Amino acid sequence: MRFGANYTPAQGWFHHWLDFDLDAVRADLDSLAALGLDHVRVFPLWPLFQPNRTLIRPRAVGQLVQLADAAAERGLDVAVDGLQGHVSSFDFLPAWTRTWHRRNLFTDPEVLAGQEEYLRTLAAALSDRPGFLGMTLGNEINQFSDRPHPDPDRITRGQATAWLERMLAACERGAPGRMHLHAEYDAAWYRDGHPFTPAQAARLGAATAVHSWVFDGTAQRYGPAGTATEHHAAYLIELSKAWAVDPHRPVWLQEVGAPAPHIPEDRAARFTEATVVNALDCPDLWGVTWWCSHDVARSLADFPELEYGLGLLDNDGGVKPAGAAIAALTEEWRGRTHRPAVRGTALVVDVGGAEAAPYRSVCAPGGAVFEAWVKLTAQGVRPSLVLAELADDKEHLASRHITEVCTPDEVDRP
Repeated sequence: MRFGANYTPAQGWFHHWLDFDLDAVRADLDSLAALGLDHVRVFPLWPLFQPNRTLIRPRAVGQLVQLADAAAERGLDVAVDGLQGHVSSFDFLPAWTRTWHRRNLFTDPEVLAGQEEYLRTLAAALSDRPGFLGMTLGNEINQFSDRPHPDPDRITRGQATAWLERMLAACERGAPGRMHLHAEYDAAWYRDGHPFTPAQAARLGAATAVHSWVFDGTAQRYGPAGTATEHHAAYLIELSKAWAVDPHRPVWLQEVGAPAPHIPEDRAARFTEATVVNALDCPDLWGVTWWCSHDVARSLADFPELEYGLGLLDNDGGVKPAGAAIAALTEEWRGRTHRPAVRGTALVVDVGGAEAAPYRSVCAPGGAVFEAWVKLTAQGVRPSLVLAELADDKEHLASRHITEVCTPDEVDRP
């Protein structure tokens, strides 16, 4: 079982790449290693690393390698996100894709070639580092493809699949055999018509990444201590398995945090512990990577209020209650094998077809599948989920150790 943090530098946030200070990075990594973590997820800003379509700055790539080496010295492996893309409400896109050079991020041939070479270059630069886990294509880059983005690059589901396959292949060319994957925010699982789909998330790449944020309506609807809120990450992990072809495909809880005021500050430690413990009750979990390592400094303007206080550590490296909870969990799990009991009861997920999932909103907070899963969980059932198309497939059910199947309607009956 892996425990890590999404690395948000204490000095300058991701703008630290403009004034890269290796000593400051080392101090940050020291504070993370002291929590017992074993990896960090790192975010180069795409416009700073590739300011021109044919210029990938060697110095910036070298600084990324220096960061990876500094992490390795502290026993921390490194996963790298390539196309940043979008982080903490800000878009970071190179000028050669916007305004006068406006081109679709997912379909324009020249943009695709530039992205492909950029991802390959970063992967190749780290390929000989034993602590390099692999590339994630970008952080929630699906948000550029659909509403509520104010200026989306519209694509079809087929075009999204083609983009994902091409970019994953570029990462594999740069660093063969590493854990290369993609990561979307929950529109892929919850939004009808979204071009990025659950099938893509659960079948393309070396692992499935889920990002669990309870400000998506979960905490607002069910409260900070509700079963749905404390099990939201576990629900997404189990939901992903409904679409997975490999019954034991690894699932990475790649982002999860305790956003105030939806999770009050005095409940942050409790929420952190409950979320992680519930996620650990899911088979085939690869690891948990908390968002984020350090708070965003109040001297930086224009972030949404909830973004400032998400760190395990404050800007001076002090351990916050969520950080203490994570440190206690890493200590508890050190040396243990992750082998939770099987989940023998599965709830049927009918989204109108597995590939396009046109009615996937039934899986969202307030939807019939979500509500039934939470109700079963509150009863102590520990449910998994299975696609309607596979609910009568005995071979599939046996491969997942499922012995009982029920529909949301059956759960709702008195």
